[in-house]
Amino acid sequence: MSLTKMKPHAQFRCTKEGCGKTYPLHQVIYSCEADGELLTVDHDLATLSQISPEEWKNIFDSRYRGRDFPFSSGVWGKKEWVLPEIQNENIITSGEGSTHLYDAKRWATDLGLGGLWIKQCGVSHTGSFKDLGMTVLVSQVKQMIADGVPIQAVACASTGDTSAALASYAAKAGIPSIIFLPANKVSTAQLIQPVSNGAKVLALDTDFDGCMNLVKQLTQEKSIYLANSMNSLRIEGQKTISIEIVQQLGWSVPDWIVIPGGNLGNVSALGMGFQMMKTLGLIDKLPRIALAQAKNASPLYDSFLNGFEHFQPVQAKKTLATAIQIGDPVSVKKAIRILKDFSGVVEVATEEELADAAAEGDLYGLYNDPHTGVALGALKKLLKNRIILKGENVVVVSTANGLKFTEFKVKFHQNEIQATNPKFINRVMDCKADFNSIMDTLQKHVFLHK
Repeated sequence: MSLTKMKPHAQFRCTKEGCGKTYPLHQVIYSCEADGELLTVDHDLATLSQISPEEWKNIFDSRYRGRDFPFSSGVWGKKEWVLPEIQNENIITSGEGSTHLYDAKRWATDLGLGGLWIKQCGVSHTGSFKDLGMTVLVSQVKQMIADGVPIQAVACASTGDTSAALASYAAKAGIPSIIFLPANKVSTAQLIQPVSNGAKVLALDTDFDGCMNLVKQLTQEKSIYLANSMNSLRIEGQKTISIEIVQQLGWSVPDWIVIPGGNLGNVSALGMGFQMMKTLGLIDKLPRIALAQAKNASPLYDSFLNGFEHFQPVQAKKTLATAIQIGDPVSVKKAIRILKDFSGVVEVATEEELADAAAEGDLYGLYNDPHTGVALGALKKLLKNRIILKGENVVVVSTANGLKFTEFKVKFHQNEIQATNPKFINRVMDCKADFNSIMDTLQKHVFLHK
């Protein structure tokens, strides 16, 4: 069947095993009316499978970093696998996706890995991987409004990056946005992004979990559409990261993917992308997934230690990795299912471990945000404990741009983060403006030899 004649369908479906209740994508709904479980976007795989795996690869490769709207987006280049029925004129895109896969070859050698790549999702319009999901959600909202659904605004709770993405895409679409942020718990760069894009920003005297509970109450009003990752439209955009990673590796699957997790929508999205590729025959195996959490906000790690038999929300403690300072993640059930399917593990990084790992990676040419530091810290522990083995190929997902966390980098190199490794600290050296002073300083600190 030709691509032009193919008409695949997508719908919401309850994620609870045995339920199977479905809902149209234009319905304002976030969980199943029968049992309260989260939804997923269910695709018409029978129709999609009428195009061969090699044809799909060729289609995706031909669109990759192209110029034709909307396929120039890394997300919408996979449109048939995301929202196949949306009209192109309602797609709101800022060129998200198609972010580079950083080849940390020298670090891989030093760690004894076969290969190490950092997927730079933060090299995106608003500086985080949240753009991947927000383009899909806001586009669908624009389609719904065009079809007569009376949506007046979109709203989210955020630890920073979600709010930036929602405000930007909503502004581009001309849709009002409402943001709930925990007061004094996001970086200055993250706070000013939604403000600049004209969102109505409320700083609440609570943590993210408190903000999330309040925005869920607000969006019970059907005219205000929920934009957090419990809305499975967000997951549809984020799952394209899996396809893109494999595509960038020449349609080869790495042994491991390491990803930081907070509200846990990203790990379920990651798994869904790989599962869809395997079902449609583009790959023949799945990677293992390592979910990394900050030790101060690690309820899923506690559940992993008891074999996922029980999950207990926690009161998240303060962490440098502010975006994943979440103690009651809404997508926990989805995440656990994915981790089980992918022989996954959960690891944690302490504050000093995440700071040191981020700084160590920077010495190999990166510029890591603290959340990527959590993933890198977990990677090093998994290597030490021989869970990840020498010679294996690993992709680490970097979820945000380090430039959004300048305060974190400054504090580290001014030795203001307790218990970090001093060998990674690189202080600015004061020096007189004459050649002899420069040479003396370099002799002392850089060990040049005459």
